[in-house]
Amino acid sequence: MTGITLAVPSKGRLEELTREWFAARGLTISRPGGARSYLGVMEGEPEVTVRFFPASEIARELIRGTIDIGVTGRDLIHETSETGPDSVHFARSLEFGHADVVIAVPEAWIDVTHLHDLADVASDFRSRHKRWLRIATKYITITRQHFARAGIAEYRIVESLGATEAAPASGVADIVVDITSTGSTLAANGLRVLDDGIMLKSEANLIVSRTADWPDEKKRKLNSLLAQLAADPL
Repeated sequence: MTGITLAVPSKGRLEELTREWFAARGLTISRPGGARSYLGVMEGEPEVTVRFFPASEIARELIRGTIDIGVTGRDLIHETSETGPDSVHFARSLEFGHADVVIAVPEAWIDVTHLHDLADVASDFRSRHKRWLRIATKYITITRQHFARAGIAEYRIVESLGATEAAPASGVADIVVDITSTGSTLAANGLRVLDDGIMLKSEANLIVSRTADWPDEKKRKLNSLLAQLAADPL
């Protein structure tokens, strides 16, 4: 099979911006079955099958190799699997969907401005409060990797399923790791990003799966498409 499967976000602003980005480069994506259909077409490119998936599913399937190329956030590739970045090729940034995965602490923690301060706090929680420092986040993989590199081990992750930024005020957690574009929501909830608290700068990317099957003819077609999109070849 030499056809290429392209996955694009299935709804919301991310879908709209993705389709606009491709259209601006002469590749119009349509959804013949309507908004509820998960199958699309790329006009003039019959060998490209378009699928509409949630952005998190696109990241997972790119890593698995069940889709060939897709549009999703860099953060989702890093979060989905520790080996995620090695399983894909970041062909190019699409210059939208900018956001940072950050560490934010309560404004009242005036002496905590950097990650090394947080290491001291984590140790203090363990000895003084007889419990682990609690971190609310949806980004479990990224948090564990980043804190391990910083040598911080005395903490517990509280998986966030809702509004992460509200966790400290509600007593569920002490600090948060969250994604933010402007920081305004964090500030509105009495939180401040550490001076060196940006863990990952993310944005929408055109991403190619390294784990997909790439026979020579299919790879040639892929690189032709990437050239049209001014993206780096596989």
